[in-house]
Amino acid sequence: MPESKMANSSVKSYAALSSVPYFSGLDDVVLSAIAAITGRCHVEPGEIVFWEGEPCSGLYIVQSGWLKGFLTSPEGREQIVRLLGPGETFNEHGALLEDGCNLVTVQAIEQSDLWMIDRASLLALMDQYPALSRKVAQNLAGRVVHLMKMVENLSLRTVEARVALLLLEQSSIEFGRRRWVTQAEMAARTGTVPDVVNRTLHKLEKDGLIRIARHKIEILDREGLIQKTSHRG
Repeated sequence: MPESKMANSSVKSYAALSSVPYFSGLDDVVLSAIAAITGRCHVEPGEIVFWEGEPCSGLYIVQSGWLKGFLTSPEGREQIVRLLGPGETFNEHGALLEDGCNLVTVQAIEQSDLWMIDRASLLALMDQYPALSRKVAQNLAGRVVHLMKMVENLSLRTVEARVALLLLEQSSIEFGRRRWVTQAEMAARTGTVPDVVNRTLHKLEKDGLIRIARHKIEILDREGLIQKTSHRG
């Protein structure tokens, strides 16, 4: 992210940070110290925030909009690791690694406003405030759990089970309102290809579990869909 796009405003960033679950429980002194070094930027749909393997700029917080974090194979196939929405943070892994490199590529999928705490300043604050270090460690532990569940899904569940689980997890947020949630995006999140997702969705519809409409997938039989998620490959 070009530094010219960053603008610092400690008052606005304090208000934003105090409402982020990631920083819940920190006192005003710590929040004020974080806010003083936090910059803000705006990204357009399709714009890359940072690339996998590049030097890490710091820790990001989503104020508004949606982004995706993904890995890319040599053939150009994407595996989406996370979707990032308002109030979520990302790239603490890169900020804490000794080589300070980004682990994934992050791209905006709609207009988004971000806050960013630069890497050097974050590390200095963690040394100064043990409460912040504990908070970062707790959130990293949560990320590990998330990745372990992703490994389980990709390696042990069938494609049908992975698609069913994705529908259950995201139906109320994305599939009812987010026009950017395409079958290609679903494929990138479930470790398969769009044609397979298309066939899987139509099978679930034929089984009476969902109804497919333009820009919307309606769940008709939640219990039946839950049963599908237990299928192992």
